[in-house]
Amino acid sequence: MTKRAKNLYDPSSTEPFKLSRTKIENFVQCPRCFYIDRRLGVGRPSIPGFTLNSAVDTLLKKEFDAHRIGKRAHPIMDAYGIDAIPYTHEKLDKWRENFHGVQYLHEPTNFLIFGAVDDIWENPAGELIVVDYKSTSKAGEVNLDDHWKDAYKRQMEVYQWLLRRNGFEVQPIGYFVYANGQTDRQAFDAKLEFNLTLLPYEGDDRWVGQALIDIHKCLGSDAIPDYTESCEHCQYRLAANEAESTAKATS
Repeated sequence: MTKRAKNLYDPSSTEPFKLSRTKIENFVQCPRCFYIDRRLGVGRPSIPGFTLNSAVDTLLKKEFDAHRIGKRAHPIMDAYGIDAIPYTHEKLDKWRENFHGVQYLHEPTNFLIFGAVDDIWENPAGELIVVDYKSTSKAGEVNLDDHWKDAYKRQMEVYQWLLRRNGFEVQPIGYFVYANGQTDRQAFDAKLEFNLTLLPYEGDDRWVGQALIDIHKCLGSDAIPDYTESCEHCQYRLAANEAESTAKATS
């Protein structure tokens, strides 16, 4: 049974409404599913947690933190010619927390926007560099070409937007530290080996502000948005409703 969603939007409330980076992405992908979730309280079906990916994230954070403490570059920075070191800030641990993250109150909408970063680096000019960890297992080199990875790019842009709104200078180019699990080894031997790749991405966060205005308009309406053709959840609902109607008509 689908659990009723919490933190529902109330158009009459004057309290800031917490809106995560993930929920912004949900709206971009499908306003209808987003509305049913945040306004009506019925979220999309949950999926199992990616525990191996989480383990890679945790270990990468520990690894980069060791270099952060030593105020030195990680070897992958040197390998790719990145003139930076892991950034040190008293709020970094909070910025990494899933339900806290980097926060900013967007006054035009009264939305409290937040998103949890994986890492931040700093270049000699004092600009912050948003870094996101990703992991997979595929043959060949990893890249950002797949259309579904547009969500990764928007994810980085929201983090850049949040840091800029908090008064930080942010380098336009962020990086994905991509761990690719290797399957060409002769045996498992109780370990999984990864190749690390650093993928640059030049973000453009200008879309975020308009997206928040659109989200505010969406949530403030009593009309449910139309079905989204590219949304598999919407198409499932349509197909299921049609099948049920046909079954009832022929029974």
